[in-house]
Amino acid sequence: MRPLIAGNWKMNGLTPQLAEIEAIATCVAETPPFADILICPPSTLITRAVQVAAGRIAIGGQDCRKEIAGAFTGGISAEMLRDAGASTVIVGHSECRQHYGETNALVAAKAKAAMRAGILAIICIGETKSQRQEGKALSACGDQISGSVPEGITSSANAIGYEPLWAIGTGESATHEEIAEVHAHIRQCLVARFGAEGKKVRILYGGSVDPINAREILALPEVGGVLVGGESLKTADFEAIIKAVSAKA
Repeated sequence: MRPLIAGNWKMNGLTPQLAEIEAIATCVAETPPFADILICPPSTLITRAVQVAAGRIAIGGQDCRKEIAGAFTGGISAEMLRDAGASTVIVGHSECRQHYGETNALVAAKAKAAMRAGILAIICIGETKSQRQEGKALSACGDQISGSVPEGITSSANAIGYEPLWAIGTGESATHEEIAEVHAHIRQCLVARFGAEGKKVRILYGGSVDPINAREILALPEVGGVLVGGESLKTADFEAIIKAVSAKA
């Protein structure tokens, strides 16, 4: 399975930062990695990012509404993302679940919207610090898989993003044992629900991924790529993470 290295810029990026996408796209073109490369900039940059990337890397969106269109001021539909040139959308990110109160059902509806629009989905799940401390990490992730992943999300082009909430932006990454355990559990949940098709979905790890820990994380069983936050904003660091995929190859 070809790994996916995905960068989530979150609410960062103005016109000058398009130069970062150009630099990453050039690096990928000059030394093709054994991985698919995706950057999800803010929606204001998507169309220009697609132009700058020129097919060398994929560009995605960070969220979408479940509706096609309507009176939802500030909302962006999956169809709008596709129209802007995005190939993928992140749904259910921990920050959206925490700050905007997104439920599993809403995340599943957004993933269905991506399917409807003909773009791919990265469906994010992950446990809180208290759930981890109480020994409930696996059950919490299993519940989110059950509630957030709709039927039909079984292509290797789509992905599950495992993000322990306590590791997002904290500099504290899960241990290798914790990552391997949860990824194995996610795979078991997918196979139990979808059968052989459940083996095709890539499972990404996200949570303070950096150039130092990326190689070892990517080499772990059932890790089909990484979802990178702040480090994807820095060309040198993101390129180093991309090059780390050679360990997986």
